[in-house]
Amino acid sequence: MDLRIFTEPQQGADYDTLLKVARATEELGFDAFFRSDHYLSMGSADGLPGPTDAWITLAGLARETKRIRLGTLMTAGTFRLPGVLAIQVAQVDRMSGGRIELGLGAGWFEEEHRAYGIPFPKEKFGRLEEQLEIVTGLWGTEVGKTFSYEGRYYRLADSPALPKPAQARIPVLIGGHGASRTPRLAARFADEFNIPFASLEDTERQFARVRAAAAEAGRPADALVYSNALVVCVGRDDAEVARRAAAIGRDVDELKANGLAGSPAEVVDKIGRYGALGSTRIYLQVLDLDDLDHLELISAQVQTQLG
Repeated sequence: MDLRIFTEPQQGADYDTLLKVARATEELGFDAFFRSDHYLSMGSADGLPGPTDAWITLAGLARETKRIRLGTLMTAGTFRLPGVLAIQVAQVDRMSGGRIELGLGAGWFEEEHRAYGIPFPKEKFGRLEEQLEIVTGLWGTEVGKTFSYEGRYYRLADSPALPKPAQARIPVLIGGHGASRTPRLAARFADEFNIPFASLEDTERQFARVRAAAAEAGRPADALVYSNALVVCVGRDDAEVARRAAAIGRDVDELKANGLAGSPAEVVDKIGRYGALGSTRIYLQVLDLDDLDHLELISAQVQTQLG
C-alpha cells in the first residue's frame, strides 16, 4: 500500500509551508506529495495569505525535492487550455527528472470561477474528454511530426507537440463518483482511478464500475491502479486525536466514519479494509499543514505496518 500526502492549500498555505510539507513527505518515506487545484478557500477558512497555483507550486517542488512523485488531485479542466496544460505538465516533468503525475478533472467550484473571472462552461464533461484526448495526443506524437485536432470545443492545427515529458508516459489520474461517464473515461485514458472521500461500500461499487468499463473497452481491469483519497487524523491516544480533530474543525466520530481517524492501529485496520477492495494507494488528506509531528506519527506507526 502506497501512502501519499495530499494537501488543500486553498484553505491557507503559502509556498514555504508547502515546501516544508513536501520535504517532510520525502524525508519520512511517503510515496508522493499531491495538492488540490483551487483558487478559493472553502467553508470557514480565511484562505490567508491567498491561493497558490498548483503547477507553479509543483514546478518549484520539482527542483527542491529528489525522490517523491508530484501531482494534482485534480487539475481543474476549466482553468487551463489543454495545449497550454500539456506544455506546463511536460516542462515540470522534465524539471523533476520524470516524477510528475497529472490528475485531471472537469472542474466544479463555480464560486471560485466567478471570484477570479474564469469562465465556467455549462458543458464540462465533454470538454474534459477532449482535453484528455489533446493532452495525451500531444505527448504521444512522435518528435518531428505534428498534431492536429478538430473537436467540438477545441481545435489544434499542425502543433509541433513539444515539449515532450521526461517520462515515456506521464501517469494520468481520473476520479470521481460518476456512475457511467467517469468509469468510461477512466477505462480509456487513466493509469489510475481515484475515488475521493468514499465509504467502503461506495468504493467497492465504483471500483466494480471501472473494472467493468475497462473490460468493455478491451483493457485488463488490473492495468489501472485503484486508489482512495481520505482525510487523516491520527493520534497516540484519544486526547491527541481530539486535539487534531479540533484543529481542523472536525468531529472525531465523523472523521472515524468518513475518513482515517483514531489510533495508528485503527487507521491501519481501516486502510486494510480499503486494500481488500483493491485499493493499493491512499492519498492522506492532511488539513493542518503546520503539524509535521502528525506526519512523523503516521510514518512511524502507520506506514511501517503496511509494508
